Amino acid sequence: MESLPFITVEGPIGIGKTSLAKAISEHFHYHLLKEIVDENPFLEKFYQNIDEWSFQLEMFFLCNRYKQLEDIKENFLFFKKPVVADYHIFKNLIFAKRTLKEEQYFKYLKIFQILTEGMPQPNLVIYLNASLDTVMERIKMRGREFEKNISSDYIKQLSVDYQKFMDDFKLTHPDIPVLHFNGDELDFVKNSNDLNYILDKITLTLQEGAKIHGTSK
Repeated sequence: MESLPFITVEGPIGIGKTSLAKAISEHFHYHLLKEIVDENPFLEKFYQNIDEWSFQLEMFFLCNRYKQLEDIKENFLFFKKPVVADYHIFKNLIFAKRTLKEEQYFKYLKIFQILTEGMPQPNLVIYLNASLDTVMERIKMRGREFEKNISSDYIKQLSVDYQKFMDDFKLTHPDIPVLHFNGDELDFVKNSNDLNYILDKITLTLQEGAKIHGTSK
């Protein structure tokens, strides 16, 4: 199972994770795994009152992402098809640590550890980030009703949390390569050259990984 590519795309809200994951899926003919967002009944309430609705929101996301990861086990085992996802389940800890009260977080962490034990691990993580202005503009452009109440302060702090988490991730998971792309410098949605640059980097990284694991042809 580990020899099949499993790519996850991560970064703050509105950075373009789904757009890039879709482009990767189409280019490499991988199965596309998209996180469930709009179906979360607590999202709009959460952005109106973070303290009141954060635990319900995070538990909904955790359970749905757990179910999706369970499903892709079959994709690997029976269909032998690589996967690209527009999220990594570790994002749950980034959001939960920021929004949950301390007692809630420790309860949540125990549940997270139980559910994710033995889950498929990516062999390539793509990390996207950008300046606050760029992220806020992209959130505005996609026009999701439940995101209209997102504050710039929340996004700014979330970006800091992501950067710290990714710095720690590189230290604790040295065997999983991380490709970092800056959304202020690359517009892979509107610029095909930027997209091709990213796809070439992914191809090279996958080829290097295949050589290390002795699976290259």
